Amino acid sequence: GGAAMGTGFYAGLGLALASSAFIGTSFILKKKGLLRLSRRGRTRAGQGGHAYLQEWLWWAGLLCMGVGEAANFAAYAFAPATLVTPLGALSVLVSAVLSSTFLNEQLNVHGKIGCLLSILGSTVMVIHAPQEEEVSSLESMAEKLKDPGFIVFAVCVLVSSLLLIFVAGPRYGQSNVLVYVLVCSAIGSLSVSCVKGLGIALKELFSGKPVLKEPLGWVLLVCLVICISVQINYLNKALDIFNTSVVTPVYYVLFTTSVMMCSAILFKEWQHMVLDNIIGTISGFLTIVSGIFLLHAFRDMPFTPDLLPLFLQQGRTDPRASWRSADRHQACQHQPLLPSEDKSSQSAEEEEEGENM
Repeated sequence: GGAAMGTGFYAGLGLALASSAFIGTSFILKKKGLLRLSRRGRTRAGQGGHAYLQEWLWWAGLLCMGVGEAANFAAYAFAPATLVTPLGALSVLVSAVLSSTFLNEQLNVHGKIGCLLSILGSTVMVIHAPQEEEVSSLESMAEKLKDPGFIVFAVCVLVSSLLLIFVAGPRYGQSNVLVYVLVCSAIGSLSVSCVKGLGIALKELFSGKPVLKEPLGWVLLVCLVICISVQINYLNKALDIFNTSVVTPVYYVLFTTSVMMCSAILFKEWQHMVLDNIIGTISGFLTIVSGIFLLHAFRDMPFTPDLLPLFLQQGRTDPRASWRSADRHQACQHQPLLPSEDKSSQSAEEEEEGENM
């Protein structure tokens, strides 16, 4: 009953937070490994080199990523998707904070406010998230999947994805960031439902039920593999065409929104929520969105003291402040560690990160 649900909810919450920490760290480890290779003059990943396979830091990053994804997968078995998915944003925050520490990439004022907003939004979401765990067995999952509301939703997702891929893709895919990211997000909402079902199947398997004989588990597994392949393919396309700092926040917002819609329809997580919890969940989500947006959109904008209101500029008469304002312009740029790295090689770095996502 209530107590069991409470522990499940907190287990899911803990796993989701751990997952963000691991995934955020993995980006930094991989990037650090790639930078070490380029310093030794090996062929860069962006130019088709595979030297990173001999770099232990890169493998540590990969391992971290694996642990993070596994924790995330497990979190869905315990906590509602409406809670687990938005917390994924914290991995962006972890990597932003760590890269300012370990990669000397400056986090400007916008970035710091963005981090703060994401943390606040996550806190609000956790407080108001739906607590009910509606589905506890594969049978009840099967019942939910037969729900006409969900079937209509799934058909809409598939049809719109096909239209985006075959009709909109060739025409607008190169110029509009939304085309491929929408495909990822729509399909992603279905893959989260598969993950949720598989998590429940694993939970039942460990408690000794004959899950392997049930076809539903296998169907979900096959669907998950297909969904994830489509997602990775189109996310890489988007990252290849557009800048990472544009794709990441847009993808996060669309993906989370579609997951929340899907779980609202499939698990009816919102049915038992009082109005202030619904408002709280949505406000928390929008706060995270604005935080992520600030963190990414203004990532390379120099923030000079000239932008401050006049009453805050008084301190600029001392020599240190004027020295700072000259230096600040460069400091806030996302600078590569090595002066020899030009912009093109940096984007190769970002593409490589994208491929490993």
